[in-house]
Amino acid sequence: MNRRFVDRAEAGRALAERLRALRLNPPWVVLALPRGGVPVAAEVARALKAPLDLLLVRKIGAPWQRELALAAVVEGDPPDIVVDEEVQRSAAVDAHYIEAQAQLQLREIARQRQVYLSGRPGVRVEGCTVIVVDDGIATGTTMRAALKALRRRHPAKLVLAVPVAPRDTLERLRPEVDELVCLATPQPFFAVGEHYARFDQVDDAEVIAALDAAGRGPGPG
Repeated sequence: MNRRFVDRAEAGRALAERLRALRLNPPWVVLALPRGGVPVAAEVARALKAPLDLLLVRKIGAPWQRELALAAVVEGDPPDIVVDEEVQRSAAVDAHYIEAQAQLQLREIARQRQVYLSGRPGVRVEGCTVIVVDDGIATGTTMRAALKALRRRHPAKLVLAVPVAPRDTLERLRPEVDELVCLATPQPFFAVGEHYARFDQVDDAEVIAALDAAGRGPGPG
């Protein structure tokens, strides 16, 4: 299925319509991957009248190829480190390397929460319908780690909602969630941005404005 969105806001409104049709049980929490996922998620949160927060996750790359994700660290108390054991074996790295890199990435996560949310704690997800939103997915490696970490926090239901992704990536992610919503699965798939008429870089100011406008629910989690 091919579809081209005007911009991230239009994609978010289309996602919200599909999500409303699922009749998901409240309370809802919408989590956005920064930065591109925030304008999409803001429309979803507005339509559902749900709190909007960030899902802060950082990839840990192999020493010889940083773009090859062998693990990811996800914000939390405590934070979660999800390791791709197959990639770890092929990269021949030990747990000490992953732990050291995780500490570096956690400092960046703390910086992002301070910049975007003035250090406010994350919303509680336990017992909620948690809707994870991005502007699109390519390989899905980092998203898979984020979903695994979220599952450990006992949401009532875990939903992944994206405007566009390749079909094979979605099939790899499907076991990690209870519901999966994707509006377009183009074949062949080259890049997320090709499926938007406007795909400008989202800056920090836009992220902060979207989060402030959406408001937040009470309590850490």
